[in-house]
Amino acid sequence: MKHPGDLPEVIPIFPLTGALLLPRGRLPLHVFEPRYLAMVEDCMKTPERLIGMIQPREVPGGEPRLQAIGCAGRLVSFSETDDGRYMITLGGVSRFRVREEVPGFTPYRRVRADWSDFTRDRGGAEEDPGFDRAAFLPLLRRFFAARGLETDWGTLDEAGSELLINALSMLCPFGPEDKQALLEAPSLQTRRETLVTLIEFALHAGEAPEEPKQ
Repeated sequence: MKHPGDLPEVIPIFPLTGALLLPRGRLPLHVFEPRYLAMVEDCMKTPERLIGMIQPREVPGGEPRLQAIGCAGRLVSFSETDDGRYMITLGGVSRFRVREEVPGFTPYRRVRADWSDFTRDRGGAEEDPGFDRAAFLPLLRRFFAARGLETDWGTLDEAGSELLINALSMLCPFGPEDKQALLEAPSLQTRRETLVTLIEFALHAGEAPEEPKQ
């Protein structure tokens, strides 16, 4: 018997390289392929309105497979363009582990999801007591300068630890494997440590100029 708030066993998935959704995060998507238009329409007919975001995994000489872990998001906003495309936003609910793909007649892929390893995702915002914001933000400024990125630094400075770390994990231009490592981090602290490592690696690779003066 299902109880209110239970997550479904089978969910549709949207395999998308480099896309990262995290619990309590927001991911805007532009949907235009017919199979994914159908997926969104079917999703809106379900009570949970869940879509699983997951990265494909390249296999030498074979068809792309799926990473073992993805994150499901609830469809929280929807609009349609004049030419029939959909602009949607997913709100991150929980990560999941792929048990198996589910065959069927839908044009999009579906999986049987195992949620059991990620019960913490459905709780409140995580804390990271060891987060040194004063040391982190200058490092982030150097990285943004190296990549030619702009942001509202005042907003970043005021954001809570989870919002800041997860938003940067989702938005920073890291490669697919790096994004997967950020997704699979078992805690906010581990994700922050992984994020710092990725930023420092980029800086040590010689991509950054001298730290900008205030």
